[in-house]
Amino acid sequence: MSLPDYKTSEKHSSSAVPHSPVVKLNVGGHLFSTFLSTLRKHPDSKLAELFSGQPKLRTDADGRHFIDRDGSHFGAVLDFLRSDWLPTENIQEVHREAVYYNIKPLIKRLEETPQLFGELVGRQQFLSRVPHYKENIEVLIRIARAEAIAARHSTIMICVLRTEEDLGFYDNAINSLEADKESVVTFGPWKAAPSVQDLLDCVKMDIESQGYRVSVQQHSNTKSFLSRSYDYFYKLIFTWW
Repeated sequence: MSLPDYKTSEKHSSSAVPHSPVVKLNVGGHLFSTFLSTLRKHPDSKLAELFSGQPKLRTDADGRHFIDRDGSHFGAVLDFLRSDWLPTENIQEVHREAVYYNIKPLIKRLEETPQLFGELVGRQQFLSRVPHYKENIEVLIRIARAEAIAARHSTIMICVLRTEEDLGFYDNAINSLEADKESVVTFGPWKAAPSVQDLLDCVKMDIESQGYRVSVQQHSNTKSFLSRSYDYFYKLIFTWW
């Protein structure tokens, strides 16, 4: 009769999720302690998957389960799992973590907050109807960076055409422009309620979200009184230092 292999049993025991109901976590250097049942509250979430069955995480030097992700907003995720508490700050950041951990009830609740509802249902739905919006933002930034050599400011001209009727005047308008016509970036037209100012606010917001400082000014041409004036043009002024 052979003796039991205690080393094998010990090894198998250490590789399973610990029997203790309390789990210690290290999320990108932020330390947390919570019940195992809290992490498993939503069975289809990534957190539940990580702490079900065989362990899928390595531990740090102190034996804490390590998640290699910024843990700045993980506390808000835990608060929701513990007591259905929703954060009132950093909504977008917490939403990003909820999506990463696939906690669907938290994702849904956050997307119903005014901050995310306005962004996802209002602003993004509008921008999806503005042709080539994202590509134009990238072009604006690229041109602004190219113009910034040995200068504190770089100014980029944009043309905003709200309607199909405005588009019909585009050639005349661009020919009337007393500026470099080759670098003008054009937005529109679009079929949605938001105004030209709404579009300009979106452009400014999305450029600033990438860390740039930018202001928007109406551009006015100096033309004779016989020439038609077109109010389609705006100056985006990037400030570099």
